[in-house]
Amino acid sequence: MKPYSKDLRLKVLEAVDRGMDRREVVEVFGVSLPSIKRWLKRRRETGSVEARPIPGPPARKRAVLLEWLPSQLENNPDLTLGEHCGAFEEDCGVEVSRAAMCRTIPRLPGGCPLEKSLP
Repeated sequence: MKPYSKDLRLKVLEAVDRGMDRREVVEVFGVSLPSIKRWLKRRRETGSVEARPIPGPPARKRAVLLEWLPSQLENNPDLTLGEHCGAFEEDCGVEVSRAAMCRTIPRLPGGCPLEKSLP
C-alpha cells in the first residue's frame, strides 16, 4: 500500500488542532483513528508528518523489466510468460518469475493485452 499523502495528513492534523472531534475527523477524511494517533505522535516527536520509507531493499527488476518489455512484446507477441521470462534472463542476466512478468505487462504504457493474437 502507498502511504497517505502529506497534504491529507496535514489537513487531518489541522482539523484535530482546531478542536474537531477525532471520530468526526475519521468520518470526514476517511482515515483510521490509529493513523491519526500515529501522525500526532510523529509530529510531536520529529516535527514532521512525512511518511516513513517503506522497509526493505528497493525494487531493481521492475525498472529494467519495464524498459525491456515493450520491444520484446512487440517483436514476440505470441510467446508464453515463461518464454518471456527466459528471454529476459538471457538478455538482461536477471531472473524474473512468471508472476512478476504477468503483473508487469498490464502496467506498461498503453496497457498491453495478455491475450495472444489469433491468425
